[in-house]
Amino acid sequence: MQLTRTTRGIAVTLAAGWLLCPAPSIAGVLPEDRADLMYHYYDGGGVQIDGPSVLVRKKFKEKYAVNASYYVDMVSSASIDVVTTASPYKEERTQYGLGFEYLRGKVTYAASFSNSKENDYDADTASFSISQDMFGDLTTVQLVFGRGKDDVTRRGDDAFSEKVDRHVYGIDVSQIVTKKLILGASWETTAEEGFLNNPYRRVRYCVTDQCLNYDYEFERYPHTRTGNALGLRGRYYLPYRAAVQGDYRWYNDAWGITANTFEVSYTQPIGDRLMFDAHYRFYMQNSADFYSDLFPRENFQNFLARDKELATMDSQTLGFGLGYEFKVPRLQFIQKATVNLKYDFMRFNYDDFRDLRPTGYAPGTEPLYSFDANVIRLFFSGWF
Repeated sequence: MQLTRTTRGIAVTLAAGWLLCPAPSIAGVLPEDRADLMYHYYDGGGVQIDGPSVLVRKKFKEKYAVNASYYVDMVSSASIDVVTTASPYKEERTQYGLGFEYLRGKVTYAASFSNSKENDYDADTASFSISQDMFGDLTTVQLVFGRGKDDVTRRGDDAFSEKVDRHVYGIDVSQIVTKKLILGASWETTAEEGFLNNPYRRVRYCVTDQCLNYDYEFERYPHTRTGNALGLRGRYYLPYRAAVQGDYRWYNDAWGITANTFEVSYTQPIGDRLMFDAHYRFYMQNSADFYSDLFPRENFQNFLARDKELATMDSQTLGFGLGYEFKVPRLQFIQKATVNLKYDFMRFNYDDFRDLRPTGYAPGTEPLYSFDANVIRLFFSGWF
């Protein structure tokens, strides 16, 4: 049973964070030799996701670097989408990735491949990037291209088989303005074609003109989607070894969704070994053109959606982290190590998606849905 795209994004982005992504080269330097081992846990909206992940990076002759990652999600879901139209379920998703980087002068070439498998969804993603340091290493420009191919099936229906084809194009510019200030901007375009909705989810519609009752039919999405995202960021180093960072992201797609994300974070070393960080994030979006919580009748329009992630909604995230650096006794090949604990509290509010679980309400008057989520990441990093 496939999770919503937003839930997948939370599980991977917030739970794994930077751990599974190859670190970008800075000023013509490849990432350090490093190994990361992490446990992640997500609990919110009736969904629990947890599992381990591991990432290893190794460079050779200061010109080549390889990385390999492995990631596991063990999912238990009784979300509102599931309990109102289906049965709770458990499943496991595994993902592995391989990457290669080549540094030639001030140019870094990088290529990566990842595969994600679950019982009804198989996704392959390949990407290539090239980055160039220029103007005395004060400016870094990176171009990115990605290609994804997904196979979608449906449990209990051997005849159901669909595909998704995805292209991603991006550019990122990072500029060192002063010794204390770094600014950056990025642009990304994503084009998708194929089966873009969940094969299990249904929309609800009024059975009669008075809408005294409702029934369900399968949702139907357009077979294409193009989205554009603009990102702006700035990082300022404070006199007392601390740093503050601000990020903004604007997103718009062909389905009529416009979203804005604002985030501010603060990092503070404590002594020589401790590192504290905190961040706040606010996200808001409007609904897709073909979304409705309750349609007037069956087959009301060509495209139908009742996915809450396509509704008008906002979310807030407050997070904290603490890291500790130490030496590993009797393991001389590990130059240094850190243990990090990070926690995020998230709150989601929906303006036009209703909670159907309470009884006694007329269709369309049920309470609006909201939920809280907790994300915990505990990871160990070792440099060698």
